[in-house]
Amino acid sequence: MRRPAAGDEQRAEEAALVAAARNGDLEAFNRLILRYRQQVYNLAYHFLHDPAAADDATQEAFIAAYRSLKRFRGGSFRAWLMRIVANAARDELRRRKRRPTVSWEAFGELDEEANPYLVDEAEGIEARTERHALRLALERALAELPERQRALILLIDHWGFSYEEAAQALGLRLGTVKSGLARARSKMRRYLQSAGELLPLRYRLEEGERR
Repeated sequence: MRRPAAGDEQRAEEAALVAAARNGDLEAFNRLILRYRQQVYNLAYHFLHDPAAADDATQEAFIAAYRSLKRFRGGSFRAWLMRIVANAARDELRRRKRRPTVSWEAFGELDEEANPYLVDEAEGIEARTERHALRLALERALAELPERQRALILLIDHWGFSYEEAAQALGLRLGTVKSGLARARSKMRRYLQSAGELLPLRYRLEEGERR
């Protein structure tokens, strides 16, 4: 008999929390907030690049989610929640009529263990410098992508969303997600290959490999 995988247990726990929250259990909903608050904020910040605006969008998303729980029809609660915050952020952008900038560093969690970009005092100067150079190169490559492709890189490559979850979160067809992610990865790869001087030495391609 197959032992339940960690992901199965997490999905079962999430389903139980959602069911309890739909029945009016505020504590269950608060546990869902704690579970996804950082990811929701980070996605809002990805669109808005403004801490205060991202915080407002995060609060609006959780309020809207609580009010709409009765209409949740199953599937990935995380993806459903991310779609709510993405819509809230887009509404704010339409109001502002401005284009956000992008920081790869903003995608990380706030705690040191989860965020590879926070300073590790035990890390050597050379390794820290190399990591900083790589982060800057990733930021520049990511900034070259259209908004939708940046979101796909964030959701799938950074947070580990499935294609189906990303499609639900962004309101896209599954085929659009797959093709968009492939194009995004290809563009980032080409940018990094063409800007080799931005990369630490061990990440650079030889001239023949760039062709």
